Amino acid sequence: MTKIICGIQQMGIGVPDVQSVWKWYREHFGVDVRIFEEAAEAPLMTRYTGGVIHSRTATLALSMESGGGFEIWQFTSRPTEKSTEPIILGDFGLYACRIKSRDVKATHAFLTKKGAKVLSEPQQLPNGSFHFLVEDPNGNLFDIVEGSGWFMDTKFEGKTGGVAGSMIGVSSIEKALPLYQTILGYDKIVYDVTDTFDAFNQVPNGNHKVRRVLLQHSEDRKGPFAKLLGPTQIELVQAVERTDAKSIFKNRFWGDWGFIHLCFDVQGMDDLQQECEKLGFPFTVDSGKTFDMGEAGGRFSYIEDPDGTWIEFVETHKVPVMKKLGWYIHLKNKKPGAFLPNWMLKAMRFNRVKN
Repeated sequence: MTKIICGIQQMGIGVPDVQSVWKWYREHFGVDVRIFEEAAEAPLMTRYTGGVIHSRTATLALSMESGGGFEIWQFTSRPTEKSTEPIILGDFGLYACRIKSRDVKATHAFLTKKGAKVLSEPQQLPNGSFHFLVEDPNGNLFDIVEGSGWFMDTKFEGKTGGVAGSMIGVSSIEKALPLYQTILGYDKIVYDVTDTFDAFNQVPNGNHKVRRVLLQHSEDRKGPFAKLLGPTQIELVQAVERTDAKSIFKNRFWGDWGFIHLCFDVQGMDDLQQECEKLGFPFTVDSGKTFDMGEAGGRFSYIEDPDGTWIEFVETHKVPVMKKLGWYIHLKNKKPGAFLPNWMLKAMRFNRVKN
């Protein structure tokens, strides 16, 4: 099967307490539909957890507005460790999670009213669209951006959807481009600008110059969940005035505090594996066959970008639609690239969790 990148499935977020953080995401971003919730060990991730099998609990939630979800992740066998050093603009890794908005200024007003830590007024990006930065209670940075490709109108007051991409710190944009442009399909450069930016004034090192390259996919995504996941963009950020940039997960485990991984929903995992190996990004983790996550299942794998940022791929085999009725979608033998019908995707809204 030819490899297909269907969209960003989720951003993995390591937290000290899943339920309290998810409640905040429901209230502030409207990410309120639970896909699965599971407590288990993570035996396949020992490469990144000190050679020890650790236990965790995780909840995958999304917004029916459109966009990727959050996989909210918490160690249960050890504390979820926060970085002992401040995360500085230009550090390597998943620096900020992009959240799509129908109306950036209205979202800014909503989050300000809710008492969220809003770090900037709406500012124009180099392409003229508006955005602003906000922190969650754990200090994770979210970039609220103008969205497109909406799936449903849930009437959420904050006018946001789900994950619309990520801002990723890299040591060399040129070294990172083969992965993000070729393998992940973000082949179009929207802008490439080196400057200082007012939106970063309230973040560490935010008054220094950085190079920002915004990438988007020129072809519409396809696959079972593509209409729901929607279009996304990746912004690569490279420091140009500092030589001490470090990995955001330096001396920490996969699963610790912060943005753990960026996960893509895919089809054709075997072909994807061959392409990754050919371009110098071999799978570092591969579940093989179907990995059971209780309410959902599939095959998952990981690669690292040139600076060690974790990129996850999931080939979904089973996902719940209406768990109370025992209704699950089975995708293993579906036609590659085919969309699920809208009515079936919309039925997932019945898994909504109210505050």
